[in-house]
Amino acid sequence: MTVSRVTLLLGLLLPLSAHAAEFDGAALGAVWALPFAGMLLSIALWPLIAPHVWHMHYGKITAVWALAFLLPFAGRFGLATAGAGVVHALLAEYLPFIILLTALYTVAGGIVIRGNLHGSPRTNTTLLAIGTALASVMGTTGASMLMIRPLLRANDNRRHRTHVVVFFIFLVSNVGGSLTPLGDPPLFLGFLQGVGFFWTAEHLWAKTVFMSVALLAIFYAIDRYWYAKEDLLPVDPTPDTPAFGVDGRGNIALMLAISGCVLMSGLWQPGIAWDVFGTKVALPQLARDLALLAIAGASLQFTPRALHAANQFSWAPLKEVAKLFLGIFATIIPVIAMLRAGADGPFAAVVDLVTSPTGEPLPAMYFWATGVLSAFLDNAPTYLVFFNLAGGDAQHLMTALAPVLVGISAGSVFMGAMTYIGNAPNLMVATIALNAGVKMPAFFGYLAWSCAVLLPLFAVVTWVWMR
Repeated sequence: MTVSRVTLLLGLLLPLSAHAAEFDGAALGAVWALPFAGMLLSIALWPLIAPHVWHMHYGKITAVWALAFLLPFAGRFGLATAGAGVVHALLAEYLPFIILLTALYTVAGGIVIRGNLHGSPRTNTTLLAIGTALASVMGTTGASMLMIRPLLRANDNRRHRTHVVVFFIFLVSNVGGSLTPLGDPPLFLGFLQGVGFFWTAEHLWAKTVFMSVALLAIFYAIDRYWYAKEDLLPVDPTPDTPAFGVDGRGNIALMLAISGCVLMSGLWQPGIAWDVFGTKVALPQLARDLALLAIAGASLQFTPRALHAANQFSWAPLKEVAKLFLGIFATIIPVIAMLRAGADGPFAAVVDLVTSPTGEPLPAMYFWATGVLSAFLDNAPTYLVFFNLAGGDAQHLMTALAPVLVGISAGSVFMGAMTYIGNAPNLMVATIALNAGVKMPAFFGYLAWSCAVLLPLFAVVTWVWMR
């Protein structure tokens, strides 16, 4: 759905003289969650069942699910209420999310790591460690797009490469992004809801270090085993170059500027805001988003085309994410309202699952419930769902319910690595690897890898930190 169509839709839904009437999530039936479930199941199943149809028509499928919610909702609650819900989803959640992702994707696409390394176990482990560290600084999407091609070039004379890409997805595309709101989309959504910029680093650093070190050690052992049995290709497809380095260094400065913009929006609170059909738009948010768009524009303007060509830069992955998440953020509106209703709403069974008989929230259950759904749906909306299920009050969650927010945050980021569809970079990396000739496992083959490697580590995280 293009911006012009969104604008037209808002114009139809928003009478200028009316503000939204509140609607009670407890009064909604579970049937209102069907468009959201259909949207997420479409993302999970269509690429497997009919990949060509999905590739050609995913935007239309997304629009169908969005309208399947919006039209009945407007008929039931009125145009003003439906329109205000759409405005809130766009201004408070979708646009900040997609603008940050666009800035990170654009700037990372202008940084090229030049040279040809040789994929020994030590070199591969070092590259994975660097990518893991970068993920919380430049986002899992940015770090993945920056590091995957040098890693593939380093191993293009090896026959056993599948495990290298699988562990890259585990570490760089997921676990490494758990320390800042820049790192992974669910944490940025938490930041937009009021979670402090440094809160995740303060509360998740030990779990992240454990997961990262354990995965790097397991990878080194596996890679060393296969390397010892390796029959290297007689000719390296990528010839050695006289110099190793980084091109597009101006984009590194722009990446730091992105971090500064996000940090500024959390620390600068002038108290100036505008009410847009019931949605509060604060000056720091507006300034941040405009600055991020300017940074992305500057990167496009000043990055030589040769660097984009070297990175095989394309807007297609970002366009797909933008369209799909527009549908997700629209259809999730009633789901969040129903979860906010808690035990009085239609999702009382979910509340019971993550709550003790005495009414106390269970951090371990929040970790696993958030994680399992993140694995098979998408971790950004799943984080938002359980954030609201836990009350939706960022200040209360960061203090009195800090273990619960730790469970939600760790579950959404760590278990996003369980499947290709758990986090946006997973499929992007797998596609790039396939195009480079790597024999990537299919959906269930990858799931076998993740279950064997990740589930024991998640059990340790639960035992040590989530009790």
